[in-house]
Amino acid sequence: MNKLIDMLKNGKTQFHVVKECAQSFSNNDFKMLDMSKDWGQLAPGKYMVQPFSSMLVAFVIGDNAKHLRVAMAHTDFPCLKLKPNPDIKKSGYLMANVEPYGGLITNTWFDRPLGLAGKIVAKGANAFAPKTLLYDSEKPICIIPNLAPHLKKDKNADIDVQKELIPLISMAEGSSETDKLLRYVADNSGISYDDILDYDLYLYVYEEPQILGMKDEFLSGARIDNISSVCAITNALIESSIKDSISVGVFFDNEEIGSRSKQGADSTLLRDIIERIVPDKNMIYEGFNISCDVAHGLHPNYSEKSDVTNQIILGKGVTLKTSASQRYVTDSEAGAVITALCNEKNIKLQKQVNRSGMAGGQTLGPIVSSYLPIKSVDMGIPMLAMHSARELMHLKDYDYLVELLKEYFTY
Repeated sequence: MNKLIDMLKNGKTQFHVVKECAQSFSNNDFKMLDMSKDWGQLAPGKYMVQPFSSMLVAFVIGDNAKHLRVAMAHTDFPCLKLKPNPDIKKSGYLMANVEPYGGLITNTWFDRPLGLAGKIVAKGANAFAPKTLLYDSEKPICIIPNLAPHLKKDKNADIDVQKELIPLISMAEGSSETDKLLRYVADNSGISYDDILDYDLYLYVYEEPQILGMKDEFLSGARIDNISSVCAITNALIESSIKDSISVGVFFDNEEIGSRSKQGADSTLLRDIIERIVPDKNMIYEGFNISCDVAHGLHPNYSEKSDVTNQIILGKGVTLKTSASQRYVTDSEAGAVITALCNEKNIKLQKQVNRSGMAGGQTLGPIVSSYLPIKSVDMGIPMLAMHSARELMHLKDYDYLVELLKEYFTY
């Protein structure tokens, strides 16, 4: 559990999540490969490849590899992204122009200490070789103050994100050149302000994860969706003794905005990598994939939002997600495999379907299955407050997920 809490603390953006994963794999003797080079016939061992700064694939080739086992998750999460030319001076205040990334619950972002993190792209050797570096303010530098209820005509009105989600970062007391957020970023990054060419910077909830509950059974924190899945796959891949399979952990970006990017699931990249590491294409078609993302737990105050006979309770096990519309990729054959594995290994399992008439979400499984047509399931830990600035999970469910992934990789 400490590993998950550490990743929740350190994974401020998708770039930092991948950095954490890559460091963990490197510390456990995974060799970094270069996408631009010919890998040839890889010997049994541990490998990883990072095609882009927010996407990573790690894999273990067993000594007697006969099966393909894939597990995937996404590195991004709903948040607020800094726009170009971000500085706004208004009524003596300095504010930052931001836009929503993904489907965040906007009202949960008010009155929280917020940090700034991401990547900066600066001048390099030439125009086609800029320098990229990660950035983290490492302290809260802004906040989005709420409006007092006495001044609101309609307390339940929709939030105007361009007006109401603009964070306060300082008082505007300097010149137009000194009152610049990017100048602050440059000064704290050890680079020249004039060298900044572009950036992907995001506001993040600075508050740390917190174990809570009368029995210390819950974990509350930002970015549980989907760092919980990323961390579970990472730990399972590292800790498993893999002999009879090629076991692959895949960490995509941009799931929260549809996955249609070079580093997202709706790309040819994973298929390209799989074909390079699997010696026999028949192994691909006989393979198995777990798309690992969080699931909707039953909310005790809104139980009518859940299905009447398939109610997912926190602490009662990992969740297998199905949908008649195939918004979740699980079918009966693939679902039966996971059910049998959980029964055999005594791992608690729940099965989720959405209440009829509610569309629900869609994650990586259906997208990847369109170009990697192997048996696949969508599953993950149940949670409450999904897409809130702080989300809630049960500690036992994470342990069940790690245990399942270990059994899956080594079966």
